[in-house]
Amino acid sequence: MWKTVLRRFLIMIPQLLILSLLVFILAKMMPGDPFTGLINPNSDPKEIARLRQEYGLNDAPWVQYTRWLGNLFHGDLGESYIQQVPVSSLIWDRAVNTFWLSLLTVIISYGISIPMGISAGRHQDEWQDQSIQIFNYVTFAIPGFVFYILGLWLFGFVLNWFPISGSIGAGVDSGTLAAFGSRLYHMILPAILSALITTTGTVQYLRTGIVDNKVEDYVRTARSKGVPERVVFDKHILRNSLLPIASFFGTTITGLLGGSMIIESVFSYPGMGKLFLDSIGQRDYTTLTALILLFGILTLVGNLLSDIIISIIDPRIRIK
Repeated sequence: MWKTVLRRFLIMIPQLLILSLLVFILAKMMPGDPFTGLINPNSDPKEIARLRQEYGLNDAPWVQYTRWLGNLFHGDLGESYIQQVPVSSLIWDRAVNTFWLSLLTVIISYGISIPMGISAGRHQDEWQDQSIQIFNYVTFAIPGFVFYILGLWLFGFVLNWFPISGSIGAGVDSGTLAAFGSRLYHMILPAILSALITTTGTVQYLRTGIVDNKVEDYVRTARSKGVPERVVFDKHILRNSLLPIASFFGTTITGLLGGSMIIESVFSYPGMGKLFLDSIGQRDYTTLTALILLFGILTLVGNLLSDIIISIIDPRIRIK
């Protein structure tokens, strides 16, 4: 299997080069730049020209691309035009916030969806299954941004149970127990809302897997041999039904750093998703290109991790 992993890594090199070229081209095709009147109509044209020259935006596109690519190999992602700080430190600060929010969301999501999927599959067509199916239809039908806004309005404004923006309370010293509690407090509501709206897929995959595996020949054989029903369900039906969920686990892990543009925008949560949207609106090319490239790398690594995880869990699908 290690040969396949090495081969996948080697294949990722040209993929990343192509991705970097596409990212650079698409960023340059965006109208305007951080120094044009599209951002500030009152900007002095001479100052704009000076800044463009200083940041190398007047150079030929291929010169800008090779310079940008060379800096990437040295770990230099450039400096944010808007924030005036290194892009690497800017992304790191936001990635930490996004990671903890996404991790809490994944824990809550799996904590809800897996028991629901097991219950729906085990009690097929009974009231438990029908109730869970109604829940799935409702959460699947409601657009995410509508669900988030309703939750923010109800629990943030009306009931005033949770904060409505930010990642930490004002005046709280970082690195203290109070800071940890404040961060957790700010994450609870967006994490719960995001988890509730994303359970549908996991519940349906698990329910369908259980329903299909209950009538397989190896299950009938186990029952005919007198194997206890609990053992049949746990070791035969449930284990095989979890395989589709395990296949997505690699992208779920890497997705912890990707963030959610919608939930972070609704709650003004300073994470990767909100940084991405802000970079687009502000024409912050250095931050934007770095983020898109990072998301592409996370996608490639996530797919590789998914293949490795599924091959470990299911011996029938060994990658050689």
